[in-house]
Amino acid sequence: MLAPEQPILRDIVLVGGGHSHVGVLKSFGMRPVAGVRLTLICTDTHTPYSGMLPGYVAGHYDYDAVHIDLSRLAVFAGARLYRDEVVGLDRVNHKVLCRNRPPVPFDVLSINIGSTPRLQGVPGAAMHVVAVKPIARFNERWLALLERVQRHPGCTTVAVVGAGAGGVELLLAMQFRLRNALAALGRNPDEIAFHLFTDSACILPTHNPGVRRRFEAVLADRQVVVHRNAAVVEVMRGRLQTASGEVLDADEIVWVTRAGGADWLKSTGLALDPEGFIQVADTLQSVTDPAIFAAGDIASMVNHPLEKAGVFAVRQGPPLTDNLRRTVQGALLKPYRPQRSWLALISTGDQYAVGSRGWLGFAGAWVWRWKDRIDRRFMRNYQELAPMDTRAAATAANPTGTVQLTSEESLQAISAIAMRCGGCGAKVGATVLSRALSQLHPVQRDDVLVGLKDPDDAAVVRVPPGKAMVHSVDFFRSFIDDPYLFGKVAANHALGDIWAMGAQAQSATAIATVPSGLESKVEDVLFQMMTGALEVLNAANCALVGGHTGEGRELALGFAINGLIDDDPSQILRKNGMRPGDVLILTKPMGTGTLFAAHARLAAKGRWIDAAMQSMVVSNRLGAQCLREFGATACTDLTGFGLLGHLVEMTRPSGVDAEIDLGALPLLEGAQECVNAGIVSSLQSANVRLRRALRNQEAMRSHPRYPLIFDPQTAGGLLASVPADRAEACMAALRKLGYCHTAAIGRILVQGDALEPITLCA
Repeated sequence: MLAPEQPILRDIVLVGGGHSHVGVLKSFGMRPVAGVRLTLICTDTHTPYSGMLPGYVAGHYDYDAVHIDLSRLAVFAGARLYRDEVVGLDRVNHKVLCRNRPPVPFDVLSINIGSTPRLQGVPGAAMHVVAVKPIARFNERWLALLERVQRHPGCTTVAVVGAGAGGVELLLAMQFRLRNALAALGRNPDEIAFHLFTDSACILPTHNPGVRRRFEAVLADRQVVVHRNAAVVEVMRGRLQTASGEVLDADEIVWVTRAGGADWLKSTGLALDPEGFIQVADTLQSVTDPAIFAAGDIASMVNHPLEKAGVFAVRQGPPLTDNLRRTVQGALLKPYRPQRSWLALISTGDQYAVGSRGWLGFAGAWVWRWKDRIDRRFMRNYQELAPMDTRAAATAANPTGTVQLTSEESLQAISAIAMRCGGCGAKVGATVLSRALSQLHPVQRDDVLVGLKDPDDAAVVRVPPGKAMVHSVDFFRSFIDDPYLFGKVAANHALGDIWAMGAQAQSATAIATVPSGLESKVEDVLFQMMTGALEVLNAANCALVGGHTGEGRELALGFAINGLIDDDPSQILRKNGMRPGDVLILTKPMGTGTLFAAHARLAAKGRWIDAAMQSMVVSNRLGAQCLREFGATACTDLTGFGLLGHLVEMTRPSGVDAEIDLGALPLLEGAQECVNAGIVSSLQSANVRLRRALRNQEAMRSHPRYPLIFDPQTAGGLLASVPADRAEACMAALRKLGYCHTAAIGRILVQGDALEPITLCA
């Protein structure tokens, strides 16, 4: 990750990846503000564009065509992406409260989280309906519904509750897709029936009569039963009931009624409207707190009541961006004046659409093609991102650093920006360090005599009788912009060597480098990073006993780990015990090197990075125990030298050869695509020098997986040799423990006469 040239002076935190916030991210990526850092907190990596979602449901677009990759966009914007759910605000201390991570401080906050379905008022709805909102989570619900309908024998009845533009458009898209799906299965498309429920006398109540008549004709032509003045008051399994007592048996119930604000907003003290949306002034600031902005569906403009439509969220992006810039720069804010009428292009499922603007209405296939061009052009703004040097861009956009600070903050900023000392003068200040560490609670062990909380020069740990010490150290700079997750990965990576030796972790000493800046910013980064690390260390019953923290240009973290093992050489799981006939097992998928190289170039999909992160935070502790129980003869953890480098370290001292089945290598999603595009880690070239250990490299160089044997891994899996008669049972046990990608990737052979000990096969 690219480190900023200037210290961070202001934090803008964006909660939610809605249409307004993607505009903010794109704008800051194109024109950063020196000294200002963006952090995006959201639950999903990919956010759908509401304008194309019906087309996706109908089958006209694939997933990537209608989803904005927030991970790529955040990298482009130089923003930190935190994957978590927000559960509240601490407005006194300016912090966002998250479900699974430490609170996130902010100077300026913007909320763009859409709306939440109001199901509580209808008994049974929360349990038995498929809710469209929040829209970011609709995809998994839709795919599950699609699968259920295709598997459902005989006729299927689908009820859609809500007859606004969103409900009608979604119903027609679903009908089109499901009828085609049944036909593809050789079934009668008429097996599926649709019912539309509305609590008013008409459909599309916010549109003109001409548009309503067009859609009434379409619904009638497609045999959709419309229930008017039919408010749904109760939902049971496979059944719904209206206020008039009408009952309908339905196999699937889709809920598209008006939603409200998220429940956690009620405890923030922010002024909310009757539906729970944040009341904002014309500047899009909360009427309660000028440091908090809101946009999109979650915002309720006091002076300009708006329909909950995606067009307004998109239109609010530029004025929101402008006012966020003005706020951190101490400038006057500008009011946003929404248009009184807007263009709505509503599809009918079959590449035909109806246009509406005020009293005007028009329809045709040409309208759908027009809508398709508009939507694709919008998506290209966020899909075609070119890597850029944000440092140069920040300097060009704001060469003098116009962020305005209070007098106290100015003194801190002068200190932060001044020439930094070396030696011990580069240590993080004692006050900052003590505040950050005081919030950490390392696991307590009886064999730690002097630890983190003691003011001594070094830690003191006892070696129990009959035990030997195992020492290891790892250190590297951050490759992601989330210090909390980076702390987890760094600790997990450092512990890997201990587990691979068959030992148990005892204590850890940290070595951290943190970029200089305002004390509050440095303290938070240190706290976030060490909180993540400590969660991993505590889970391993490894006591954090001390460390050293200094300033540097880039965030970095490492640990010196002490472990304990029985004082018996036969109990140590080493690299040199391989035996001919053993099966070579790998417990995790490979590809982190190429994936994160691609991530830095904006060439990796966000879901690929998510999957890689999930793999890297999986501990090898249980895997190592399992391998020992099944008689593993040799073991190591796969890290920077890649598969080939670590395998050579095992075969040579073991006096054996090995055969690797390239086709059996477990890979992280996207890894093959990245190497196919020629994207490799900066360490790849050094690892490739080990190709001299390959017996048949010329024959295998054209294999698509060949480059991945050199790919350096971070917090990779365990590579072990296991007796052949126990290999299958061992792999089954590993998968049961959660190492679902465990695979047999080769076998150990008798050493031959050639100098090349490794053979590749397809």
